[in-house]
Amino acid sequence: MLFGNTAPRPLNTYPKWVYVIVALAMFYAIFYSLPNFYGEDPALQLSGPKNTVVSEAQIERIKVALAEANLVVKAVEQQDKLWLIRFTSTDDQLKAQQLTQRLLGGEYNVAMNLAPSTPEWLAALGASPMKLGLDLRGGIHFLMEIDMDTALTKKEQQYAEEFRSVMRDNKLDYTSSQRNQTGGIEVRFRSAEDRDAALTKLRRQYQDLQFIETQEGGLFLLKATMTEAALSEARTEAVQQNTAILRNRVNELGVAEPLIQRQGAERIVVQLPGIQDSARAKQLLSATATLEFRMVNQERSVTDALSGRVPPDSEIFQDINGNPVLLKKQVLLTGDHITGAFPGVDENGMPKATIKLDSKGGTKMTQVSRQNIGKPMASVLIEYKTDYVEVDGKLIPKPPRKVETVINQATIQSQLGSIFDITGLDSPEEARNLSILLKSGALIAPIQIVEERTIGPSLGKENIEAGLNAAVVGVGAVLAFMLVYYRTFGLVANIAVLVNIGLIVSLMSSIGAVLTLPGIAALVLTVGMAVDANVLIYERIKDELRKGTSPALAIDRGFDRAFGTIADANVTTFIAALALFGIGSGPVKGFAVTLTIGIPTTVFTALVVSRALTNLIYGGRNLKNIWI
Repeated sequence: MLFGNTAPRPLNTYPKWVYVIVALAMFYAIFYSLPNFYGEDPALQLSGPKNTVVSEAQIERIKVALAEANLVVKAVEQQDKLWLIRFTSTDDQLKAQQLTQRLLGGEYNVAMNLAPSTPEWLAALGASPMKLGLDLRGGIHFLMEIDMDTALTKKEQQYAEEFRSVMRDNKLDYTSSQRNQTGGIEVRFRSAEDRDAALTKLRRQYQDLQFIETQEGGLFLLKATMTEAALSEARTEAVQQNTAILRNRVNELGVAEPLIQRQGAERIVVQLPGIQDSARAKQLLSATATLEFRMVNQERSVTDALSGRVPPDSEIFQDINGNPVLLKKQVLLTGDHITGAFPGVDENGMPKATIKLDSKGGTKMTQVSRQNIGKPMASVLIEYKTDYVEVDGKLIPKPPRKVETVINQATIQSQLGSIFDITGLDSPEEARNLSILLKSGALIAPIQIVEERTIGPSLGKENIEAGLNAAVVGVGAVLAFMLVYYRTFGLVANIAVLVNIGLIVSLMSSIGAVLTLPGIAALVLTVGMAVDANVLIYERIKDELRKGTSPALAIDRGFDRAFGTIADANVTTFIAALALFGIGSGPVKGFAVTLTIGIPTTVFTALVVSRALTNLIYGGRNLKNIWI
């Protein structure tokens, strides 16, 4: 029986289930580290505009064009909504990128990437290669700064607009409510009574603002400024919202393991491993966008407006198909108030997009929709895109250009609140795309690239080779020393060390941890710690032999009495690794990730795997002597 035998075991033997666990661990270490030996193919990832798919007819034209240009294609495959074209060399990949982009046009994304070449049978069993960081794989590093002055200006303009709604709702007589050029919001009244009444209302509703009452000529003024807490919250909101937008845009590039995180009060770090198309990444990341809701002007015809007779209160826009739409100039609501957007179906089974607003946006939408039931409302996406021109081999940004697109028109069926539906959509796909646009379209402030570094794939390859060479030399020297000095026990320790490395690689591959150059250093350090644990055990065995203890008993006591020392040393190191992981960033975090994973595997292989192997060799035998 596997688990049922309770009779005393001979010295230096394990229950069978322990051997089963060790065998499974060794199989896991070997099998799930295999994908890392197959490498990666230089590839192009193709995707259509607005999350659409490149058609098979377009793919066939691309294949023909690549063949005519003598570019060797290794494989063409579809992955969800992306097409992947694999090549045998980076030279062919570079040439094919320019050719493919010309064939598809600027609206399509043609991103250069490195695609894993894992066999299908391995991938089907959940095995995948370890993900490499920017320093090993190559890629692009951007440091982006948010225009915080613009963000705070928009926030104050929003307050001024909300103040007007408060005045109207409470029937208070005011002459103006606007943002001052020097900062702050100013509301003007004709009487002190109206000002005092407004102050009571506003103080109750806006506790994050400071109010001052003054008088200027015959007018009574109320000035509001944001408190330090409100300013800090607005800055944090700007960074968080822009980070979310950047993450959505990076997804368009098809990057496997992007790093997008806040750095300081106003900056965001974006790292795109495997991406080599710097210009395309800049275009996508630098584009800023916002969202507006406006009423459609049904009183005048679009044809008249196109002929030059545009009503003073209206403007002409274009929808996503290029058709003209006449909209009122008044902006009912901006996308700053959207907190969520989800696709779904209505009671008739038709696709819809459910929009969720914050409390202020919900109040405003209720007022607007109550006054416009039965009338169509349009959603306008406004993007500020930056184009680049090449001057003396360098890409120089041109002034941002404004692109306004009507992404949806829907009739208001009833009074809306903080949650409402946009219906009249053609398909579930359109509902999903609209939800994505609404969630990712509202950028709170423009961002600028203040630092850019490109690490080419060749440099990443050199880093990998240098790191692997250092690891091979370091690990090889340690293994050779163990084999020479401890003989059979050294061989056991070496097998345990190799299993340990396999387990670390397999675990990092399985959970999607990223290996960086400092991570390779942590891997070598972990090997040293594993060997150190075996040295402790073996020296303890030697001590027992010197005391005249029998070889079998010396082995048993060596493992048992070294356990406490090994456990204490690794626990303290594990705590330090967790601290590095929690507090550190960049290279420090890369080091901590590998070290944190490596410590438990080190303890397991040093105490369990090496003892199981030792038991298989020496267990149950009448030993007269051992070579150690």
